[in-house]
Amino acid sequence: MIISLDTLKTRIHGVVLNKGEQGHNIDGLISRLESLPDSYDDLLAFAGDLSDLPIRSDWPYVEPNEIEDIWSESHPGRNTGVIANIDLNESAERVESAFLGSVAGCVLGKPLETSLTGHEIRRALETMGDWPLDKYVSKDIEQYLPRVHNSFSETAREFIQYVAPDDDINYTIMGMLTLEEYGPDFTHADVQDLWLKHLNFHTTFGPERTTLVRAGTESLDRFTLESFLEKGGVGPRTTAKARPGHLASFNDFLNPGDELCGAAIRADAYGYACPGRPQNAANMAWKDSSFTHNRTGIYGTMFIAAAIAIAQVTDDRIEIFENALQYVPQKSRFYERVSACLEVVRTSDSWEQAYDQLNNKYGDYGHCRIYQETGMLINALKFAENIGHGICIQVSQGADTDSFGATAGSLLGAYFGPGHLDQSWLDPFNDDIHSGMAWFFERSLSSLGRRMGELPRQIMPQLSETR
Repeated sequence: MIISLDTLKTRIHGVVLNKGEQGHNIDGLISRLESLPDSYDDLLAFAGDLSDLPIRSDWPYVEPNEIEDIWSESHPGRNTGVIANIDLNESAERVESAFLGSVAGCVLGKPLETSLTGHEIRRALETMGDWPLDKYVSKDIEQYLPRVHNSFSETAREFIQYVAPDDDINYTIMGMLTLEEYGPDFTHADVQDLWLKHLNFHTTFGPERTTLVRAGTESLDRFTLESFLEKGGVGPRTTAKARPGHLASFNDFLNPGDELCGAAIRADAYGYACPGRPQNAANMAWKDSSFTHNRTGIYGTMFIAAAIAIAQVTDDRIEIFENALQYVPQKSRFYERVSACLEVVRTSDSWEQAYDQLNNKYGDYGHCRIYQETGMLINALKFAENIGHGICIQVSQGADTDSFGATAGSLLGAYFGPGHLDQSWLDPFNDDIHSGMAWFFERSLSSLGRRMGELPRQIMPQLSETR
């Protein structure tokens, strides 16, 4: 066993609570867990039973994980083909804008990624005389907040010299690499291969780190010195196929975060690649997100990918989200709560008013917990005047400021297109991006943006022509 008994027990404890949040009957399980002896056998036996927990009889939601079941529970009238045609040259420019907006939003939010509320951020900025936020965060904010992110020395305004390493940006790059190498029909095994090749363990968190540990340990019995030498020293390609039963069992007792936003931050490239094709974007987002997540974690990823695909071809900002909600199960918690958030934003006169209501309604779902942050994403697009203004709205609302700052940047860039991100957001980077990824050597931010812009040209011809 590669983890300690204390860690295993803590993980299982988190999974039990998570199962309760997902509607399973967990009566008596916490006390039963706490009474178990310090034994791997007993803890693993307990964990094995978590896969078969019954759903409570009063649970009103229907939340499948498999794609065909998800489509069966999604809106029957959704468009499964092309909702609007788009010139691929125009799409290339929109995607480049989306990626650059995403990078700017991520770096803007990164110093504040410490589970702060929007009210805490506003108080600090007002005290400094920097409210409303309209540029990268000053180093002076450290004096007015209880804590700042450990990347502060690279991402505060006075210190920025390049795009600092960040998992949100890495996952967008990983989505690009997945589509470049495998196309839209990629599998879990393909995702696993690329993760093992490119991702630094220390730059992954939650379910992603858990899954990378599993993938790494499983790769040991497929790697031998003989195969390494046979392949010219580059090692064998992973031959593992997706094994849903095995993966589900592993995730059931080591993955308490399977509904957090770690999958949602991997959605961007699939939305980029599918302008006007939200079902295709959502389908690819499902394949990626289901590698690590379940239920809300999957639906949030599908929703974001669909929204980015729709934003490239739709002028009505609220309609973008109304349509994107058609691509998730209609009887899910995600649909119910995001629909409520959408109504709050729709009927608000300002983003500040909407934020207050969203925070009052879903503030318990804070950092990484999808529901409130998706509402704040809707809020940012609804009231944004341009990409820079929109990412400032997003980050000013707090919670997972870099992750949803990045997602907001993608969505805003896809919607507004080129010419709507002031150069002052990009100049501090000196056209230099530090991804921290292994076997990825692109350092020019502008070149990487143009490479992202090629995704629609590469992927759209491979998709079905059905409408």
